[in-house]
Amino acid sequence: MGETAQAFGIVNTMKTATRDWSQEELFILAFDHRGTFTSGLLGIKGCAATKEEKGAASVYKEMIYEGFKKAIQHGVPRANTGILVDEEFGSGVLRQAKKEGYTFAMPVEKSGQDEFDLEYSADFKKHIEDYDPTFVKVLVRYNPEGDKETNSRQLKRLKTLNDYLKSTNRPFLFELLVPATKTQLDALPDKKQYDTRVRPKLMVAAMAQIQDAGVDPTIWKLEGVDSPEDSSRLVAQARRGGRKASVVTLGRGESKEMVQKWVEVGAMTKGVSGFAVGRTIWWDPLNGLKAKKTNREQAIQSIAENYQGLVKVFNSKRKSR
Repeated sequence: MGETAQAFGIVNTMKTATRDWSQEELFILAFDHRGTFTSGLLGIKGCAATKEEKGAASVYKEMIYEGFKKAIQHGVPRANTGILVDEEFGSGVLRQAKKEGYTFAMPVEKSGQDEFDLEYSADFKKHIEDYDPTFVKVLVRYNPEGDKETNSRQLKRLKTLNDYLKSTNRPFLFELLVPATKTQLDALPDKKQYDTRVRPKLMVAAMAQIQDAGVDPTIWKLEGVDSPEDSSRLVAQARRGGRKASVVTLGRGESKEMVQKWVEVGAMTKGVSGFAVGRTIWWDPLNGLKAKKTNREQAIQSIAENYQGLVKVFNSKRKSR
């Protein structure tokens, strides 16, 4: 095995935990989107993508990867970078990232479902071992005050995955979304009140329930919060009982201004190690290319600049902390 692979703790059948990720900054460019990618960018709704459409999605993802690498060429520290990309449209990118020694994560959840389930059911281990990602990622929609049976089913599946990852020393990247229930929204004047007043507390409660079920992520990929106090509470929960875990802030497809605000709050919080942002970085450049307002190279350059810009925002605030 080469020196580059060794530096990133890569082995063929079992991943050795050579890095304490709770102590390292990590800036993830996320483009593991599947349903939102095909419907939003390619306009495919109500039917499966054709072979040609899948090919177009793969080309877009290759461009995002090129933007990621260009940002590193322009000064983003490689050791603190990573990508998150799916097998369905990004298989080639996964293979290339592995070959080139980049930190990368791949999702194992079924796309577009409100209830978490594994993409390949009982065969999920085979896919993980085939691509051998640095991180295995899940996206889970979990409201601690939501349907108890649904939550119970999700926790059972997550525990199965968690136990496998633990047995093979594979780091676990856990994206938690806490969608509001109808009852919760009805009790508030608007959705913004849910995000600022209610959601942060529910996130902490959700994390506690997930941990109590024996699921222990290496990194929590969490929705942004507006206050430093809420950010600190999330970190405290992630590290409950001496756990070696950290938090990265996700973008949720919000405006650049809102994502920058969330990233700044995270950067000021000890234990928030970076971000995992996707659409805010690449959505406009790819749409511009699709509309023929820009060319391929311009789109890649814009992706690189957007990614690099968020890294600068985080590092600037981190230094002032």
